[in-house]
Amino acid sequence: MPTPRLSDHLPATTRKVQRVLGALLAVVALLLVTACGTTAQGQSQSRFVAGDGTVTVLAPDEREPAPDVTGEFLDGSPFALRDYLGEVVALNVWASWCAPCRAEAPALNQISNETADLGVQFIGLDTRDSRASAEAFIRRFDVPFPSVWDPDAKIQLAFRDTLPPQAIPSTLFIDKQGRVAGRILGEVDRTELREIVTELANEPDVAPTSQS
Repeated sequence: MPTPRLSDHLPATTRKVQRVLGALLAVVALLLVTACGTTAQGQSQSRFVAGDGTVTVLAPDEREPAPDVTGEFLDGSPFALRDYLGEVVALNVWASWCAPCRAEAPALNQISNETADLGVQFIGLDTRDSRASAEAFIRRFDVPFPSVWDPDAKIQLAFRDTLPPQAIPSTLFIDKQGRVAGRILGEVDRTELREIVTELANEPDVAPTSQS
């Protein structure tokens, strides 16, 4: 005769609650495993969010000044966003382990080359990555524009009060007056990217003053 289990003496309602709680815990555990992982380079992807391609472009009177971020490029030279005042900046957040980043690289390279004469400067923002892996990515995809070293996402966090780059990849657009003008969350679309930076490049260098 089998030995009675403690659960056999519990009311049916209590046993049902236990089963529900057990199922919920299993789902939570699965989500945690799915959301957190380790890349081949050993870099944590904890809380990694993939964007859905959402595009936001702000009207000039809705734009806020970009944060005065500084840092260094992957080659060790200094970086300051303020140095690009008067140019349109496309700030692309990427990482070597990010599959959509690899997929969008050809589009970024092409539009960067096509719009350079318009005063558009593409700048990468390499995050949650190793320097060696980032440099290998740049060589592999022949990236023509420089990238800033941001392994702890401190520069990303500086945009939290404007249009934060909440996904990898993300692309922020800074207008010629140093204001956050738009954002793409996720992999860029070649046509949309070209249209956005071209439109920003065609804006007046100085905002028109209001007439009294």
